[in-house]
Amino acid sequence: MAAPIDLELKKAFAELQAKMIDTQQKAKLADLQIDQLTRMKKHANLTHAEIKTLPENTRMYEGVGRMFILQSKEDINTQLTEKQKSAEEKIKELEQKKTYLERSVKDAEDNIREMLMSRRAQ
Repeated sequence: MAAPIDLELKKAFAELQAKMIDTQQKAKLADLQIDQLTRMKKHANLTHAEIKTLPENTRMYEGVGRMFILQSKEDINTQLTEKQKSAEEKIKELEQKKTYLERSVKDAEDNIREMLMSRRAQ
């Protein structure tokens, strides 16, 4: 009777370990993406602040691949604002995903603890 219980617990622990490793990798990836988006947002913010100080008739160019395209100051400001907004939204999504992953691992741990407690009670 003890052997099937041990096998069941081993299987549950193996599943938990696999889930923990997978979750840790996904959380690290989310952290890296959040850092990258934060840097991009900061860069766009600094560029936006510098452009505000320039006169209205200044010629501005947007880098596209290996070339530069003449753009109006208004268009560049709009693009920078959109970059900042999209970065903020993606950061919020990644943080929510990260909390969900952490919560799911905690739930799995709680289930295994509960299983151990019920086995000990028997």
